[in-house]
Amino acid sequence: MLFCGIDLHSNNCLVIVVSDDNDKVVYSNRLPNDLATVCTALGSYQQELSGVVVECTYNWYWLVDGLVASGYSLHLTNTTEIKQYAGL
Repeated sequence: MLFCGIDLHSNNCLVIVVSDDNDKVVYSNRLPNDLATVCTALGSYQQELSGVVVECTYNWYWLVDGLVASGYSLHLTNTTEIKQYAGL
């Protein structure tokens, strides 16, 4: 089983990491904010992905809507509520 996290930056790029059950990174890359590029990057992992987590920033909708339409299971996260970032 694989898991994917996407750090969505405001307008210039995003960072995608795909890891396995043992937290081993199997894919990591910085990509432009372009849905086709993201889908191509994740395509070979799609069948094994348990889900994709996207940071809930003000501009998340295009990425989440596009990935859902492409058949991915999506989850939004509020980074201010993640324990490791408490108090920032």
